[in-house]
Amino acid sequence: MVAGHNEIVKGYETLPDEELWARARSHDGDAFGELFERHADAVYNHCFRRTGSWSVAEDLTSVVFLETWRQRQQVAFHGESFLPWLLAVANNAIRNTNRSIRRYGRLLAKLPNPVAIPDQSEEAIGRIDDERAMRGVLDAFNQLSVLDQEVLSLCDWAGLSYEEAAAALDVPPGTVRSRLFRARARLREVLTAGAQDESEAPETPKGRES
Repeated sequence: MVAGHNEIVKGYETLPDEELWARARSHDGDAFGELFERHADAVYNHCFRRTGSWSVAEDLTSVVFLETWRQRQQVAFHGESFLPWLLAVANNAIRNTNRSIRRYGRLLAKLPNPVAIPDQSEEAIGRIDDERAMRGVLDAFNQLSVLDQEVLSLCDWAGLSYEEAAAALDVPPGTVRSRLFRARARLREVLTAGAQDESEAPETPKGRES
């Protein structure tokens, strides 16, 4: 029986997302687990890029899958991938980060981190450097409108197509296309202005030598 069960679980790797979700809704934990394994990294990276914090991204990734299960009667597929729906849930969670994490606080405390991170000094330094760099980008990114932020992050950072991003945002694909063009231009303007401000800033006086 155990061997047969393992064979079935292994076979889940070839099933499309929609079939896995149908099984998950029938309380098939292995199917839900396969969906998690398939998309957790993408959700995790999306949450990191929007928050600039690995630890917050870890919590939000768990929140996304918990909230998706809570809303399982409302889940709708647009195309073959489950990812647009998950990133739509992620965007909602990101907008209400503190409230989202508080809502699932007890469950989050019991769950393992969605992405295993080696506990090594070089890894820790890399995570700090990533956060510092991402927060620098977010200083400019957060000057965009919310819709422009979401269109840019879904298409350019998460790699969704116009149609997938439109499904996640519940807007027409044409809106995604036009907003993405404007968002890219606006972000370039903000980044260029920031670079000019830094170059024109007065040099910090050096301390006296002893």
